[in-house]
Amino acid sequence: MLKLTYTERSFCLECIPHSLEEWVTQRVIFAMRVGQHLCVEPSTASFLLPVDLPGVEALKAEVKRDDREVIALCVCDSEYVEVTLRGSWLTSGAEDGVGVFITTMSDRTEFFLQKLWQEAQACTSVMSE
Repeated sequence: MLKLTYTERSFCLECIPHSLEEWVTQRVIFAMRVGQHLCVEPSTASFLLPVDLPGVEALKAEVKRDDREVIALCVCDSEYVEVTLRGSWLTSGAEDGVGVFITTMSDRTEFFLQKLWQEAQACTSVMSE
């Protein structure tokens, strides 16, 4: 399962070794125990990857093989490609921009997407220094 955590200033993408159903169940139980409101709804999440990042072409091929339409790519401009994922949005309020987005696809695709995202973050860190 892929988990994208959105905060006010950034987001983090990580692979979680649990099933989507197991993770959501644990999250709902936790929210009930602490008395926290939890909103779960179908949604999409998007983020950018540099077009020239090694592996982007392989990701395009992987997207073409995926017939579940969980992942889509769209070229934004000459520098970036937008990755859009279908899944579920979990937040403490329906209008809240801070929350967690979860989705599931093949383990191989999840791992590959996480690796690309990490490489993009490393490139961004080097460029900003």
